[in-house]
Amino acid sequence: MTCKTLRNGVAVIAVLAAGAAYAEKASDTLRVAFTKELESVDSYFNSAREGVVLQRAIWDGLIYADPQTGEYSGNLATEWKWIDDTTLELKLREGVKFHDGSDFTADDVVYTVDFVAKEENGVKTQRNVNWMDHAEKVDDYTVRIITREPFPAAIEYLAGPVSMYPSDYYEEVGPEGMGLKPVGTGPYKAVSVEPGKHFVLEKNEEYFDGPKGRPAIGKIDIRTIPDVNTQMAELFSGQLDLIWQVPTDQAERLGEMGQFTVTNESTMRVGYLNMDAAGRSDPDSPFTKLEVRQAVNLAIDREAMVNELLKGKSKPIHTACFPSQFGCDQDVTEYPYDPEKAKELLAAAGYPDGFTTEFYAYRDRPYAEAIASYLNAVGIKTDFKMLQYSALREQNMKGEVPISFQTWGSFSINDASAMVSQFFKHGELDDARDDEVLAELNIADSSIDPEERKEHYRTALQRIADQAYWAPLFSYNTNYVYSKEVSYTPTPDEVLRFHAMTWN
Repeated sequence: MTCKTLRNGVAVIAVLAAGAAYAEKASDTLRVAFTKELESVDSYFNSAREGVVLQRAIWDGLIYADPQTGEYSGNLATEWKWIDDTTLELKLREGVKFHDGSDFTADDVVYTVDFVAKEENGVKTQRNVNWMDHAEKVDDYTVRIITREPFPAAIEYLAGPVSMYPSDYYEEVGPEGMGLKPVGTGPYKAVSVEPGKHFVLEKNEEYFDGPKGRPAIGKIDIRTIPDVNTQMAELFSGQLDLIWQVPTDQAERLGEMGQFTVTNESTMRVGYLNMDAAGRSDPDSPFTKLEVRQAVNLAIDREAMVNELLKGKSKPIHTACFPSQFGCDQDVTEYPYDPEKAKELLAAAGYPDGFTTEFYAYRDRPYAEAIASYLNAVGIKTDFKMLQYSALREQNMKGEVPISFQTWGSFSINDASAMVSQFFKHGELDDARDDEVLAELNIADSSIDPEERKEHYRTALQRIADQAYWAPLFSYNTNYVYSKEVSYTPTPDEVLRFHAMTWN
């Protein structure tokens, strides 16, 4: 969003404030806006936050993690135990039905795990599933998940992105069919899907008594509206009940009016600059030089960006993970804002007059433009390119991006493996390709000793910081704005939980 757009947004608020109307709850329909076009509703074939939101509404995992306390409880599984270091046995909840009326059994777990664990089936975020080797049926309501190696974070992943699908239906329709006509066991059924544009969910009247609780609101109507000013206009006119990820300035002004509930909550999302240290985009890329990467880190005033742009509950970040995640050690090399030192390092690297580079981003244009300004100020002249998320991700995977502003929410998994191991284990998104980091993460991800895990994550994170492979910037917060008719308490994991919403 440019400054002009921001001013226009304020103008929209001013014009509409006097005549604000609220959507009636008589139809028992909550109207919600998404900003980003969702690649696919199939939760294994998208990596967007909107996809996580729909995943938690339509499907269930075997285990449930309380979003406030992090405590685990049974969801589709009622109990579990490790048979050995690589075998997890789970007792399944009986009497659960999928939205198509079929019974949930061990066959569904086996089919889901076996399908998503095979790399050739193309799950978008392999890190979420490639720790599983296969599943075995013990009886109709007992199953074992076999991991490729010891994976102590298994419970956290089973409580997050690993959803259970109906075996017969998924075998018949595949990811494409599931993306168009989703079927799960979750608190809401998908009754209409217009890819990227419009999703309608209805309350699952037969939802089981589990830790999520039964849904209260009858229908959720979600439209993709990329422009936040249009979202706000529809909120005022009563065509929307809830918008989220609202820019801070607009949220503050909406809050001052007192006509809506405006809530700010922290998230697990981290903003960072990724640099092509391995020379994937160009063997002679300036970012292959340590001094250049250090200069980038020193060029950004994290405190100013948090205080002036993000505000709310955001904080500066210096590690390649989110602070609350298990193993996310904070005692690493930090780079304070020092533009003069950045210029000295660029000169030492052979760029006394700076250089020009393509600079990519996919969201939060004001943040990206501020970062570009900081880089330009020390001599790194940016050719700024704003892409859709899916397009930028594909270019990243091909190694075609010299430097980019990215974010990652870890699928709300509270374990360092969900972030640092996602990007630094020689996968398609790893632009460092550091064998020392890889070796440390391999041990950290698989050790069953918590202290050993911490030690090796600490070593990996310290090397990432010393080598300045990334420039971690800040944690995100999210502004939620909704009608006074809606009762909802946002959680710090950035997941809209429709089943937790009620009418006042």
